[in-house]
Amino acid sequence: MTHTSRIDHYLEDHLDQSISELSRLCEQPSVSAQNWGIEETARMVEKMLKKRGFETQNIPTDGAPVVTGFRAGKSPRTILFYNHYDVQPPEPLELWESPPFQPTLRDGKLFARGVSDDKGHLVSRLFAIDALLAELGELPCNVRFVVEGEEEVGSPNLKPFIEKHAGDLSADACIWEFGGVDHRDVPVQYLGLRGLCYVELSVETANQDVHSGLGGSIFPNAAWRLVWALNTLKSPDEIIHLPGFYDKVRPPSKRDLELFELMPETADEYRGRYGIKQFLKSMTGGVELRVAESMMPTCTICGLTSGYQGPGSKTVLPARASAKVDFRLVPDQTPEEVLEQLRQHLDSHGFQDVQITYLGGEAPARTDPDHPFVKLVVESAAEVYGQPMQMIPMSGGSGPNHLFIETLHVPIVTAGIGHPGSQAHAPNENIRLDLYLKGAKHIARILLLYGQEKV
Repeated sequence: MTHTSRIDHYLEDHLDQSISELSRLCEQPSVSAQNWGIEETARMVEKMLKKRGFETQNIPTDGAPVVTGFRAGKSPRTILFYNHYDVQPPEPLELWESPPFQPTLRDGKLFARGVSDDKGHLVSRLFAIDALLAELGELPCNVRFVVEGEEEVGSPNLKPFIEKHAGDLSADACIWEFGGVDHRDVPVQYLGLRGLCYVELSVETANQDVHSGLGGSIFPNAAWRLVWALNTLKSPDEIIHLPGFYDKVRPPSKRDLELFELMPETADEYRGRYGIKQFLKSMTGGVELRVAESMMPTCTICGLTSGYQGPGSKTVLPARASAKVDFRLVPDQTPEEVLEQLRQHLDSHGFQDVQITYLGGEAPARTDPDHPFVKLVVESAAEVYGQPMQMIPMSGGSGPNHLFIETLHVPIVTAGIGHPGSQAHAPNENIRLDLYLKGAKHIARILLLYGQEKV
């Protein structure tokens, strides 16, 4: 029996114990947006790493502590795992079929807030490490963990942390916080993340709401001011009108287009899952849709607030209006430049009174699809999933991967336990137990093969 066979048997025989450990972690609330249970969860994560023989630190920041761990292995090469222990708020509570912080097994799935994003990924990686230690008595290569507690609020303190501790976080490659399969159960490899610039736009036209009969024809209306300002940002043709917004947008390369060509058609799956009747710009699917989904920048109104929206009527002229807006960015855009462009645009259109509050952001970043570590991770999935990973040039989502790529100079891959119905950030968040087991088997193979490679 080979090493991998014995490792697989260990994982299969100890699945219930690992799920119990994951359930205990999910029982502990850790909502960064509400500063709920953060310190307690950081201590739990540190204890879990210590249990596996890791040298740990629980390092304070201006926000949530960052937990780090290091354990030396047989090879001098080092793999860094980035994870986070904070979770999204559980609301709306009435839509949960079981309490969000009471992990519940049903229909081959474990349901809990944070079980997929990101506690399940973290514990599945520790599960793989358990199997390797049980079989080999040591790790095949050095393993390092960085587990933060503010990812769900934009990682505001991660940049200074990484810059300050860069020397102590050295690694040769990084496995990111997420990963999983697509709607066909094919494992997917995301090779980059879009950036983000998230703002609140607000305008105040009076010191109080006014009777609409009194002020409707003589006072400025904050809601109209904001609507008119928002209307200038993007036109119905989906063109974003900030000055210079597209100047640094890097178009997809020939290699990117090759990878997009190999990806499956998703148009019908999206229509069915989300009830979408049509896509923007009359797109119907194919490569055009795949490129637009992850390699084009966006401007999205995420929410609008003004005036009265309760039952019945209230004739009022709003004194204040606000909107949450996010811009998804692609290489080589930066959130700092977009903020400047946004201010310049609003001022030039006569909206100097519209205030901009920056709520957070990230730069976009990518890993070379032909990097040797990418090849190892992609091909090692075949033994577990029956086929290698489907490579996707970029994900439409965002995260702080640029800090690791630009400061620690590591290639970043994804490998994990997610699936399209995981409901991350939504009620009834869940993981599938079969994918949890496969994810651990894949991580074990990555570490084993990386330790065997010649340095």
